[in-house]
Amino acid sequence: MRTLIRDLLDFSRLTMENGRPAVPVDCNAILGLALQHLQFKISESGAKISFDRLPVVLAHDTRLLQVFQNLIGNALKYCETKPEIHIWAEREGDCWRIAIRDNGIGIAPEHHEKIFGLFERLHGRSEYPGTGIGLASCKRIIEQEGGRIWVESRSGSGSTFYFTLPAAGTKHSRREMECPVRV
Repeated sequence: MRTLIRDLLDFSRLTMENGRPAVPVDCNAILGLALQHLQFKISESGAKISFDRLPVVLAHDTRLLQVFQNLIGNALKYCETKPEIHIWAEREGDCWRIAIRDNGIGIAPEHHEKIFGLFERLHGRSEYPGTGIGLASCKRIIEQEGGRIWVESRSGSGSTFYFTLPAAGTKHSRREMECPVRV
């Protein structure tokens, strides 16, 4: 119950404008912090995590850290074998598309949108712990930063989560641009 209340309070804080403008954030540094925070789970699972050089984006560092931690944490949690995770990015106009691919249990296509809803869970808490708030938080954060988030997956064949964020150094503010979704 304590975890649920904490997660719900954290989610509700995402609706408030923090007043700080987005700034250039090095995704490599944020990924490094996320991996440090998840080190126990990574070691415990024997996960193999690889990544390409990541870009500098316009964002809020603490919120972007939350997105990386949640997506990588889920990749570790929803895997029945030794987790293998790969992270990379591709430039798309004024945005970067960042991807996190895993070899986990996968998600049936009919649930791709549902998983980003608040309290939406595909599995019972006894099977996989959690509150059903993590992906909803990721969606809210990415949309507030001017991007989009989605998943490509099939049951039993892993998942790739994508999100877009404005590239640092672009001429437009993050609220003026639409980062495209390519599926």
